[in-house]
Amino acid sequence: MVIGMLGFQTTVARPVELSGVGVHSGLPVSIVFNPAEPDTGVVFHRMHASGEVTELRAVSSQVGNTDLCTVLGFNPARSVATVEHVMAAVYAMGLDNVIIEVTGAEMPIMDGSSAPFIDAIEQVGLVSLGVKRRYIRVLKPVRIEQGGSWSEFRPYDGTRFEVEIDFDCPLIGRQKWEGDLTAQTFKKELSRARTFGFMRDVERLWASGHALGSSLENSVVIADDNTVINVEGLRYQKDEFVRHKTLDAVGDLSLAGAPFIGCYRSYRGGHRMNANALKALLSDPTAYEVVETSTPRQRVAPRDFIAVAAPEFAPWSA
Repeated sequence: MVIGMLGFQTTVARPVELSGVGVHSGLPVSIVFNPAEPDTGVVFHRMHASGEVTELRAVSSQVGNTDLCTVLGFNPARSVATVEHVMAAVYAMGLDNVIIEVTGAEMPIMDGSSAPFIDAIEQVGLVSLGVKRRYIRVLKPVRIEQGGSWSEFRPYDGTRFEVEIDFDCPLIGRQKWEGDLTAQTFKKELSRARTFGFMRDVERLWASGHALGSSLENSVVIADDNTVINVEGLRYQKDEFVRHKTLDAVGDLSLAGAPFIGCYRSYRGGHRMNANALKALLSDPTAYEVVETSTPRQRVAPRDFIAVAAPEFAPWSA
């Protein structure tokens, strides 16, 4: 089953607002999801105090290099950071067209997962715009490798993720999540998985001016003795870690500009591997086709498609 509403483009039924703090800046920030016309795509509007608005399209060509999160834009004064959890929710719920207004330089971290953004979308609901959605259909395997890590796309009749991680940490170790992506699956099995990190890294991040908004309310923190500091423990038994990495992969691949029909697999991947695999796919015109339905009956001209090759992401993110 391919995500979405019967293959037609959607938008939110009415505006909905969320407020929180930025995980790196620690500053308060609000966002508003606004309805948009067909073929608008996902567009961020950074609202400046001067009244000026910086528009940033959520496509891979707009991603700037960064060490800790996914940033849209190349000038810090006109960029929007930490968009990955929002984009995962937008993609998985089949929300094609939305203008997201943001009052600060990064998205609110909320509880460190995509669940609050899912709740906001469901609060107002989606409406069909009566215009067919475009998909990327994977036609042949495309694989990249780096050291002991690899990522690949493979043809598949649906949208599937198979993500495996392998950490030198007894608490995490080797974990794998695999499944077909639907709005229901994402909501139940992935959306509540939180970002995670190690206590030993906190002081280094603080010293560099990052993670100033990080707390036990929005991150799973692993102590030096390989235990979870958070009183509530893990939300998904012991594999919340790989579920969050899968959530991140969903957000990263959403920057192709359209949902893909195929299977995405990775081992010891991350944002850099996800982005490079997407770049490899889109740079080979024989590896994919752009279609307007989830079946191979109708192909459309790639010139009208907004997917572009992605620059490298950083290896870690929120």
